[in-house]
Amino acid sequence: MKILLATKNQGKVSELEELLADEAIEVLSLLDLDNWEEVEEIGSTFMENAALKAQVAAKRTGLICLADDSGLEVDALNGAPGIYSARFAGKPANDEANIDKLLQLLEKVPDEERTGRFRCALVVATPDGQEYRTEGTVEGKILKQRRGQGGFGYDPVFFVPDFGRTMAELSLGQKNKLSHRAQAFRKAVPILLGLKQRS
Repeated sequence: MKILLATKNQGKVSELEELLADEAIEVLSLLDLDNWEEVEEIGSTFMENAALKAQVAAKRTGLICLADDSGLEVDALNGAPGIYSARFAGKPANDEANIDKLLQLLEKVPDEERTGRFRCALVVATPDGQEYRTEGTVEGKILKQRRGQGGFGYDPVFFVPDFGRTMAELSLGQKNKLSHRAQAFRKAVPILLGLKQRS
């Protein structure tokens, strides 16, 4: 069975392939398709954006498609940056500028109120219009300065209390087990296996 992960991010593809290693399921990405026209993310939540991308991809390709949308929610900022995580500081999208803006907004916020989470919404859509939704979250705190060289996005300032480290200080293996995306992907595996049995 072939499925499409609606992304150009090879890291995400590898993560899903690893979870499906023992199954006869081939994971394609948008890089495998010719002339892919980007789907505009006009939803007001991560889940709406993920559903939009998965539904359009399933209709266009005739394949079972997965799409995710994820980002950082900071409690002291009423859930911001949220769906604007990647372009928080404006265009062009830039991780460093996004972190700078976040730290600036949280400058006067005391440590105990610097809570937040990474959230990933994942949708599996079939060409005949069925839809399945999963979600993953990682709770943490926003530090006052960057720590660690790994990861991307907000990882250097996102501290995970259970590990005593930032996301950027975790090994790739640790991050992939714990991450919001890995959680959502793991929940999607039984859904994919169920669809495979029916096909």
